[in-house]
Amino acid sequence: SGLFSWHPFLMTLSFSFLMTEALLLFSPDCSPLQRFSYKVKGRYHWILQSLAATGAVLGLAAVFYNKYLNNKLHFTTWHGLIGVSAVLCAAAQSLGGVSLLYPKLVKAWSLAKLKRYHATSGLVVYLLGCTSLLLGMCSLWFTTAVHSLGWYLASLCPALCALVIMNQVTSSYVAKKRFQ
Repeated sequence: SGLFSWHPFLMTLSFSFLMTEALLLFSPDCSPLQRFSYKVKGRYHWILQSLAATGAVLGLAAVFYNKYLNNKLHFTTWHGLIGVSAVLCAAAQSLGGVSLLYPKLVKAWSLAKLKRYHATSGLVVYLLGCTSLLLGMCSLWFTTAVHSLGWYLASLCPALCALVIMNQVTSSYVAKKRFQ
């Protein structure tokens, strides 16, 4: 109910739900928009990623301001360092996605190459977010709130999502390039 509680809520919403759903839009197996064109999927992806990046920035601002109010040091744990890296990279990745909306802005690279780089760097950002989320689950705040089996089930969610997204991106982009 305090300022700090917005941090885990917004970060979990951003990285675990919005970003995961944005990436799964392109899955040939489980996309809710499977029948839509690639362009429509791209627009929904852009909207969900924008919401995820906004939520992540707001979650970072909440914890930053909470630490400021309580005179605590910032980014002193692996969770904090990887988390701020994930948010900064997500913001940069969002800006990089603009080149896919307007490929004529980047004339030196083909659209296929832009998509491949965007997908693989997006995977790295997503994995950073999942790693930070898992490290946050090891924090004193989380381990006092969630005990035993609940902790294991909660930690299984980002780990399984990361595996699904890694499989999707590598089979869609990385594996294709290897055979070309």
